[in-house]
Amino acid sequence: MRWHFLAIFGSITVSVVSLPPVTAQIPLLPLLQTPSSPSNDSDSRTVSDWIYLDGRRLFQISATKTNLSERLQDIQQNLNQISENYLRSPKLEVKVEVRKVNEIPVIRVNGEYLMTVTAEDAKLRQEDPLISANQIAEALQEDLQRAKQERQTQYLLNQGKIAAGVGLVMVVTSWGVYYWQCRSRKEPAQSVPSISSTAQPITTQLNQQQHRHFQEVKKRLFQLTQAGIWGGGNFLILGLFPYTRPFQVAILSAAQIPLKLAVVVLGTYVATRFSYALIDRFTTTLISSGALLTTDTSERLRLRVSTFSGVTKSIVTIIWVGVGILLALVSLGIDIVPLLAGAGLVGVAVSLASQNLIKDAINGFLIILEDQYALGDVINVGNVGGLVENLNLRMTQLRDSEGRLITIPNSEIKIVANLSSRWSRADLTVPIAYEADVDHALNLIKKVALEMDQDLQWKHQIIETPQVLGIDNFGDRGLIIRVWIKTQPLKQWDVAREYRRRLKVTLDQAGINIPVPQQAIWVNDAQLLNAQINGKGDESIVNGQYSRE
Repeated sequence: MRWHFLAIFGSITVSVVSLPPVTAQIPLLPLLQTPSSPSNDSDSRTVSDWIYLDGRRLFQISATKTNLSERLQDIQQNLNQISENYLRSPKLEVKVEVRKVNEIPVIRVNGEYLMTVTAEDAKLRQEDPLISANQIAEALQEDLQRAKQERQTQYLLNQGKIAAGVGLVMVVTSWGVYYWQCRSRKEPAQSVPSISSTAQPITTQLNQQQHRHFQEVKKRLFQLTQAGIWGGGNFLILGLFPYTRPFQVAILSAAQIPLKLAVVVLGTYVATRFSYALIDRFTTTLISSGALLTTDTSERLRLRVSTFSGVTKSIVTIIWVGVGILLALVSLGIDIVPLLAGAGLVGVAVSLASQNLIKDAINGFLIILEDQYALGDVINVGNVGGLVENLNLRMTQLRDSEGRLITIPNSEIKIVANLSSRWSRADLTVPIAYEADVDHALNLIKKVALEMDQDLQWKHQIIETPQVLGIDNFGDRGLIIRVWIKTQPLKQWDVAREYRRRLKVTLDQAGINIPVPQQAIWVNDAQLLNAQINGKGDESIVNGQYSRE
């Protein structure tokens, strides 16, 4: 996997290293800044910008912020008209003159007016205005002659050959990257280290997540490489011909900000997914060492791993998104120092106004650190309870038996009952009729529990030998016998249902009834006799039962 990343970064490096030989034709992104100046932000400040010929920079001009745009447009139009006339003429020589008009240098090309060199232009070069005008004239004469030569048939043929070579290199390189990508998809996931069988499901899950994250990072890097190959190759081809070279400037000017933002977004995404993979890799290594794992804690560790992994990845996501936002602001040329200072003040104000959120975060951190409960646990909090579906630093979400999603702020959780931490217990009460043989009933109840403990389907869910505690109470339904069965977390309800079913069948076969609620009424016979004598009602006692008509 390391070789894949090295190869991808290598291909990107090669494409970047290949740019310097054509820097005269291809303006780089940092050189395409809009008019700028270190002076203040008022409209009277002095700013500068470039004059272009065939997409190639010639010289800079300077003016006040309000006048620069108009002056730049006038000079560029004059130059375009002069170059068009010159390129149409059969003459190879170009005549650039510098004349003084009212002690101000004026540049004319083949007798046509181009521009007046101002004091701001000379100050920009830190030279005398006349010297600056001569420098501009030399650059003009050289670049105009070069533009004439680049439009010759032989030159265009040579550039066409170079363009064909660049296109061929693009196709071959793109195919090689695509082949490498297909080959990397077929590679099996990294082998899982040799560990105990109890840890295998946990590490398998983590290795699968780690492999998915690495595959996603590789996929995005391959896509970035393909985009760099085709985008960079076509960009180079545009710079080979004088007719298409102006499109380079237009593309870079239009795509400069979106390209920077796209790089920041893609970099943030790749860094986030790579961090996810590192978190899974670290957790896998820690579990594989056996320092945290025993046969009793393997299932609990799986729940804690999923909880810690989710919370840690959420924190890492927030951090990377914050860094990405700051980098995006920097790429847009925004000074983030005042923003950071203002954010600090805002943070203090927000922290004072949102103390409950801080309490939620602190209590959520303690819940996770102390392993009070984790994702997949069944808990009771106050009058509500259910399965923990979501747990983060701010809140806990439960799904109750009716399917309702209950959201509880972590600061409101004071006392919590965890029904599935490390192990659970099926607490059963079995009613037996008073007239039944108690010892025989106890033996049957214990026999059913032991048979279930030996059943292959249930023995892995029952972690200890069931305990028949004996007669727990004399109830209105009969004798109450208590049974404890210790189970794996969240398995107590399944075990209890199956045990009740088996016990009902066994007791029916033995002729022992499970009694219904009974109530005995005792009647005083003397009071009944007095009531009959006094004529208060026609009452009688039939077969020892009291009745009234």
